[in-house]
Amino acid sequence: MSIPAPEPALSFVIPLYYSANTIRPLVKTIEALHVEGGHELILVNDGSADDTVAVCRELVREAKIPIILINHSRNFGEHNAVLTGYRHARGSFIVNLDDDGQNPPAEAVRLWQHAREKNLDVTYGWYDTKKHSLWRNLGSKLTNAMSDHMLDKPSGFYLSSFRGVSAFIAKEVSAHAGPYPYIDGLILQVTQNVGSLEVRHEERHAGESGYTLRRLLRLWVSTFVNFSVMPLRLATLLGLVMAVAGLLGLGVVFYLNFTGRGPTYGWGSLMGALLLLSGTQLVMLGLIGEYIGRMYLTVNRRPQSVVRSVERSNT
Repeated sequence: MSIPAPEPALSFVIPLYYSANTIRPLVKTIEALHVEGGHELILVNDGSADDTVAVCRELVREAKIPIILINHSRNFGEHNAVLTGYRHARGSFIVNLDDDGQNPPAEAVRLWQHAREKNLDVTYGWYDTKKHSLWRNLGSKLTNAMSDHMLDKPSGFYLSSFRGVSAFIAKEVSAHAGPYPYIDGLILQVTQNVGSLEVRHEERHAGESGYTLRRLLRLWVSTFVNFSVMPLRLATLLGLVMAVAGLLGLGVVFYLNFTGRGPTYGWGSLMGALLLLSGTQLVMLGLIGEYIGRMYLTVNRRPQSVVRSVERSNT
């Protein structure tokens, strides 16, 4: 009987999307790390159409540490890919990092050490200086500011995609099967024992970021629709404000007409009021429709991800 390999102390999870030009140096850096208790690497190819798979297969053949290559059948999204990695990770602590080299692997080890020292379930890396584009930095700040009100997290606590979680948290979070996961929302539903550590953020090693404005907007929707009813409450509040404003306006019109001072309003003012009220109603209906649509897709079991193949190194 073959003896199963001992579980490593630390697992690295890297979601890949068009990563052919960046993943090799990153993997070699991770392999060269010294981690007490050993470490492994899980690569999740999320539907890349370039040479990412070929490069990763070479890395699996050359592996000096245990490496698992998982191929999704198509692109499902970064958070979906990270959850796939969580399900295959064996480490007692799991750190996920980007495929572009902006999160130094040595900093991932520091996240793990910090979590051990402070007995934390989750450790987030935060940056004094970020090397992202201006619009993405502004988007991250806006997301964190809105999360203060939408999610059950400490006010002002910085959430980043560079995070480390214990095996317990990874197991609980990866049990979520919904098609629109938001990892930080799932984490905060499980634990409040979270901390942060200042880490370095480096320039992207090659290529351009695939995190477009469209993807950022999709992340915002997942954050606020999947894990909070606050948008619905805001819509209700907006409806009440508009209703009160309408009643007050009607009262003013009756008063002015009763006293013989009523102004003569024309088609323009009428259409302006109609467009304002109609626009508000359509926004509310769209918001409610987004909730219902996601419920429909969840009930119909739209897959969170589909794994086409799993390849393991012989190490």
